[in-house]
Amino acid sequence: MRPEEEPEYQTPPTCDLLGLLLKNRRPTGAVNEVWLNLYVGDAFTAQNKPQLANLGITHVLNAAHGPQHIDTGPRFYNDANIEYHGVEASDCKDFDLRPFFRDAAEFIHVALRQQGKVLVHCARGISRSATLVLAYLMLREGLTLVEALEAVCRHRNILPNVGFLNQLRQLDASLARQRNKGQIALPEK
Repeated sequence: MRPEEEPEYQTPPTCDLLGLLLKNRRPTGAVNEVWLNLYVGDAFTAQNKPQLANLGITHVLNAAHGPQHIDTGPRFYNDANIEYHGVEASDCKDFDLRPFFRDAAEFIHVALRQQGKVLVHCARGISRSATLVLAYLMLREGLTLVEALEAVCRHRNILPNVGFLNQLRQLDASLARQRNKGQIALPEK
């Protein structure tokens, strides 16, 4: 390899990602701003309309949507002037969250471009919601998985389950291949 060539980015193994997630942990609240105008929180926060108003939340992405999970839905927010997007996901390692990555990222992206503030939540704001936020940062902000983890972990303790981490690793590897081949455009700001 010539000195001026950078080595191609390699997605780290799951054990390294877990180590990154578990280092430097400190107490975090029920809701945290993890990126400009992008918040990760728990179910209690999502159901607390006065708190959402105080935060200026304009959009809610529920990663635990549905009657078996956190059944808020768009009607719950009618009187709060909040746009809603639901993803009916289970927090188990065998659940495939990948089909929801792009729609969730687009919902967040559009909201932020409209100068909105987005709350992404699940039951505890640790696994499902964190996974969708990480996917957004990778897909729309052009971050690698490691960069996305570092950005979010500066503000909130998260711990996507191992299945979700592996799905994020697959996304990261796919985006890295596209970048290395010059097939991926820079993110639109």
